[in-house]
Amino acid sequence: MAAHDAGASTRRLLVALLFVGTALNYVDRQVLALLKPTLSAQFHWSNEDFAHFGSAVNLATIFALLFVGWFVDRFGVRIAYGVAVAVWSLAGMGHAAAGSVAQFVAARATLAVAESVNTPAAVKAAAVYLPLKERSFGLGLVNTAPNIGAILTPLLIPPLALAFGWKSAFLLTGGLGFVWLVFWWLGTARLQPVDAPPPSKLDSNWGELLRDRRSWAVIGAKALTDCVWWFLLFWTPDLFVRVFHMNQASLGWPIAIIFTMAALGALSSGALFPRLLDRGMSVNGARKASMLFYALLIVPIPLALNAGTPLAAALLIGLALFAHQGFSTNIFGMAADSVPSARVASVMAAGAVAGNLTGLGMNELTGWSLDHGVGYWPMFAIAATGYLAALLLVQLVLPVIRPAHG
Repeated sequence: MAAHDAGASTRRLLVALLFVGTALNYVDRQVLALLKPTLSAQFHWSNEDFAHFGSAVNLATIFALLFVGWFVDRFGVRIAYGVAVAVWSLAGMGHAAAGSVAQFVAARATLAVAESVNTPAAVKAAAVYLPLKERSFGLGLVNTAPNIGAILTPLLIPPLALAFGWKSAFLLTGGLGFVWLVFWWLGTARLQPVDAPPPSKLDSNWGELLRDRRSWAVIGAKALTDCVWWFLLFWTPDLFVRVFHMNQASLGWPIAIIFTMAALGALSSGALFPRLLDRGMSVNGARKASMLFYALLIVPIPLALNAGTPLAAALLIGLALFAHQGFSTNIFGMAADSVPSARVASVMAAGAVAGNLTGLGMNELTGWSLDHGVGYWPMFAIAATGYLAALLLVQLVLPVIRPAHG
């Protein structure tokens, strides 16, 4: 009994550490979007320049993700994730030393490369260290972390930057990663896999991965939905400035509402899937019913562009991110359930490559659309339809989701 309790406690600690690490990941990412007015004035960026900058980060992430799956599968979650957090924390602090646009971009690209380890490592950890019944809730909880980071960042970073300068924001957020690293290294020393690794020659080579329909279900779903996440994460502060004439100091409350709702979406998904299983649904039925529910919730998002108040717009965009995080948690769960654990990090990395590619395209479309007077509506139309398209693709590619063996 004592050994069982110790194992459960270690798994809970693992989830808590992944939660905090992922929150820090998104704090670092969102600092840039929130400081856009200040940084644009200092570095003389246009909307298209800002879009190109975001695209450069996407490209760095895409390049890194070609190797991230191998890195995590080869060295394990404990080492791979610890190294990644150390590197992205150093890179985050390095922004404060940037003396030119090129140096700023280099620091940001390095941060993006290291941060690309986050999702493959988290899903790998769930697949290896959490039992099936705990997995969806654990992934749902970890998937709330980006939203917690996105809630705290607009509440803390603009006042900090106004009081002490924009460099202080990067020094603080980068330094927090090294505090986390101490707890990670000590807290994960006793991690044990749920099941002994099966005797198998299965590896994470790209040829085998790309021949597996399960991989394409994950890759396709990520491609059609991640672009919406990157768009809203990167451009929502600008939308409130542009459409509702808010300033940097007042952006905190609508962004906090939006990402609070997003966090609730991830938590709801972590609870919904096991509840459907308990009611007798199969893994396949529970996953796809959950996905359909969230895909329908995001359909009204274009109404935000005609909302009369910032609050109404925040609630509509918040509902969309509630739906995104619920849908995304089910993609993670589908991968952890159906993809063999020996290559689950590689499949998630491949899915992230696809999501970053479509996110790059969405970034470029947004910059062009704004500078040419078209506005935000094309991206909101894509957001409204992308999740139903993703579910249709999953159904066509993977008619039945079955738990993996080995």
